[in-house]
Amino acid sequence: MSAVKKGDKIKVEYVGKLEDGTVFDSSEKVGSPIEFEVGAGQLIKGFDEAVVGMKIGEEKEITLQPGDAYGKVNPELIKELPKNCFPEDQEISAGMMFMMGLQDGRQIPVRIAEVKEETITVDLNPPLAGKTLIFTIKVVEISE
Repeated sequence: MSAVKKGDKIKVEYVGKLEDGTVFDSSEKVGSPIEFEVGAGQLIKGFDEAVVGMKIGEEKEITLQPGDAYGKVNPELIKELPKNCFPEDQEISAGMMFMMGLQDGRQIPVRIAEVKEETITVDLNPPLAGKTLIFTIKVVEISE
């Protein structure tokens, strides 16, 4: 039975958890195994590297530090904006995700970090930035 190598297309079942045990993502939640090309940079670095050498049916648990996952929190991506940048008819509260329109027409998701009387602080970091992630990975298919 061959082992996973760079360039293979594989399917894996997975569960992603935070250090406190909270499940933030899983193939079951998505409804099917995730398919990707190993080493092509389609997934976070630590996940991509962890599958190399695994065989079909093999399962393992990995712990990824922020540098091998979504990186550290970048303070430059936390911005305080005037309240008039947001629609008046919408309730904005800390912790919620908000789709913000850019000048070029694109929409990006931002997390509302804090709401003050005159300003709203938004965090453009990925939601899992700065977090240690624990994945259980099981290889279910390998194709070259």
